[in-house]
Amino acid sequence: MSDLIPIQVITSKIFVIRGKKVMLDRDLARLYEVMTRRLNEQVRRNIKRFPEDFMLQLTKHEKDGLVAICDRFNSMKHSTVLPYAFTEQGIAMLSGVLSSDRAIMVNIQIMRAFIQLKRMLLTNADLRRKIEGMEKKYDKQFVIVFQAIKQLLEPPPVKEKKIIGFRVYDDSKKD
Repeated sequence: MSDLIPIQVITSKIFVIRGKKVMLDRDLARLYEVMTRRLNEQVRRNIKRFPEDFMLQLTKHEKDGLVAICDRFNSMKHSTVLPYAFTEQGIAMLSGVLSSDRAIMVNIQIMRAFIQLKRMLLTNADLRRKIEGMEKKYDKQFVIVFQAIKQLLEPPPVKEKKIIGFRVYDDSKKD
């Protein structure tokens, strides 16, 4: 059962939207092996189970942003339907709405993925605190070592993408 869906596959489908870790309805539907329309239909029938902190509907701007950063959302580009995003609690609530064996097993895997993400974030924060404590404790000769370790803990800076291809210049517009 634990190898039903690898946790790495699930964690790749978790996004941070409005400061919350969420999964989109279409990704959940694929994992549960149901149509997105059917999943949303079940949610609408049980809407009282999904308050704002369990589920949110993306705005057009948020949807467009997802389409821009993820190639797998290209099919949403011209859709007029705004997708739903479910928080960890909303996904847990889905297990009550979708009662198939597959939905229950997939939900267990999703909960494990969220727990793993939390552990990773806590470990990184604990590691940073320990390094800062060691930095204060030991003398100045280790400053370079501690700076190098801190740089490794920081996310890499986003590099500007270079434009590839030919450029056409308009000769009639000279300065």
